[in-house]
Amino acid sequence: MNKEQNDIAIRVENLSKCYQIYDTPRDRLKQFILPRLHHLTGQTPRQYFREFWALKDISFDVKKGETIGIIGRNGSGKSTLLQLICGTLSPTSGSITTNGRIAALLELGSGFNPEFTGRENVYMNASVLGLSQEEIDARFDDIAAFADIGDFIEQPVKTYSSGMMMRLGFAVAINIDPQILIVDEALSVGDELFQRKCFSRIEAIKAKGATILFVSHSGSQVVELCDRALLIDAGERLLIGEPKSTVMRYQKLLYAPSESRDTLREAIRNQINEVAAFPTKDDKNLQEANYNQDSEDVLGDEGEYFDPALQPASTLTYESRGVQIISARIESLNGKQLNNLVRGKRYIYRYQVLFEKTAEYVRFGMALRSSIGVHLGGQLTAGVIPERVPLIMVGQLYEVVFEFQCNLNPGVYFTDAGVYALCNEEELLMHRIMDLVSFRVIPVTSDTGNGPVWLSATAKLIWINKSN
Repeated sequence: MNKEQNDIAIRVENLSKCYQIYDTPRDRLKQFILPRLHHLTGQTPRQYFREFWALKDISFDVKKGETIGIIGRNGSGKSTLLQLICGTLSPTSGSITTNGRIAALLELGSGFNPEFTGRENVYMNASVLGLSQEEIDARFDDIAAFADIGDFIEQPVKTYSSGMMMRLGFAVAINIDPQILIVDEALSVGDELFQRKCFSRIEAIKAKGATILFVSHSGSQVVELCDRALLIDAGERLLIGEPKSTVMRYQKLLYAPSESRDTLREAIRNQINEVAAFPTKDDKNLQEANYNQDSEDVLGDEGEYFDPALQPASTLTYESRGVQIISARIESLNGKQLNNLVRGKRYIYRYQVLFEKTAEYVRFGMALRSSIGVHLGGQLTAGVIPERVPLIMVGQLYEVVFEFQCNLNPGVYFTDAGVYALCNEEELLMHRIMDLVSFRVIPVTSDTGNGPVWLSATAKLIWINKSN
């Protein structure tokens, strides 16, 4: 095995999975018997099922120590792909090569015997994953403590709630020191405290150099945890690349009208080699753009100003449903355009919206994102239906104005804009633009803040003299 192969934890080559769909049990029986009879009598066999291709010709490599997020709409084939990699399903064609001990949490209760106690299932699952009796004995207390289900560990699993079952399954998976950890959306059923506990442990496993495949519908989780993201739709690999741009395209596909999805899929396919054009967390061109404190555009004594070179390269526009967001900018409270802001001050974010069709119960939104695409916060113009604009007619132009406080630490950030309306009692996204405006929060001398959010906290030290 050469060095390049040694660096690969998972290799998927031309992987496909086809299911046979029968309309009635009778057709299944016919398919089992009649084709054989047709062969014996020299007749052309007839097919009594329809083919459903859950996955079609998917290929990708995962390097050792890499974290890959798998995203896609419901029914796109994500869980099927994970089951094939884990070996719980067999492919119709193609091959999978893995290099390392795999621990997987695919779905609630997978691999558990409902009649066995939690303790018995721990021993059974851990032994299947390759641990000896002595190794399980040494780790059992840690598994039980992480699951935190108390005396239920001695009760049959059939008495567990879904949350308890998930806790125990995850506790086993992460305590066998996996070289490859595969996690499906199962974690979404846990409470917030346990979810944070799980993701903290995933981050620790990642820091030790384990390879992680992670399925989630949460774009922010994928952006925060993953080195790359794989977008699957209708069983096909559309894109694999930097998480932010891949998640943005997934969200665009998710909200696209059904009649436009084929065209959008083709567009995403054709952009596979253009992912590098989107800014990443290592993109210094945007984050370190030069600016001149003596520029004529400087406003006020604190150095806020507008830099025309600071423009987003990652803007992504959703397909319109008869509404167009046509302009956007950030301003000072006295109306001067800015994109280099001072931490702690208040500013205005405004954009205009043109209505090309009548819309009912309309509300508008804004959101802030970090340079790698993590959603930091957002605001809507209205909550409950009576607070929304009841009717906007064709041809009307609205200006949306949000006043906000810049509670962000120095760095580059992006704004989104979105318009929502009710249609047949369902709220639809009428138009959305991600990374519409970019702005920088100016560096602060002797700064004690860290992370994206400015806490505006005060600190003091109290010396307590303890003498003997």
